[in-house]
Amino acid sequence: MNKLDNKLDLRTGRLTPEQVDLILRALPVDVSFVDENDTIVYYSEKKRIFVRVPAVIGRKVQNCHPAKSVGVVEKILKAFKSGEKDTAEFWLETGGRFIHIRYYALRDEGGEYRGCLEVSQDVTDIRQLQGQRRLLDWE
Repeated sequence: MNKLDNKLDLRTGRLTPEQVDLILRALPVDVSFVDENDTIVYYSEKKRIFVRVPAVIGRKVQNCHPAKSVGVVEKILKAFKSGEKDTAEFWLETGGRFIHIRYYALRDEGGEYRGCLEVSQDVTDIRQLQGQRRLLDWE
């Protein structure tokens, strides 16, 4: 971060921490980030599909899942850390909604595993789209 103007130097621009936060909160997805030590360090703040509470920050991700899911979590993280896989994808229907969940291995410039990004999205309405809309229609 450049201390003179409080901006983060990113690959394709410069943003203030406030701008980064605004962007992450505006995305139409739920985002959670687990670092390379399996510790939850961030989740997006909005009406979430899968509820998160501030107390999860700093906890091991394995301790934040039901016992029946921990084996799957471990399998994903092991495959990400070894470089065997870079993504995992699931979808389910719950409460009449269709939920799409994706996990991404994040790697630094040297290819080292730096963590896991979870992206969840309610795609129920998207799945209903047909044809095309090429003009703005706010009515």
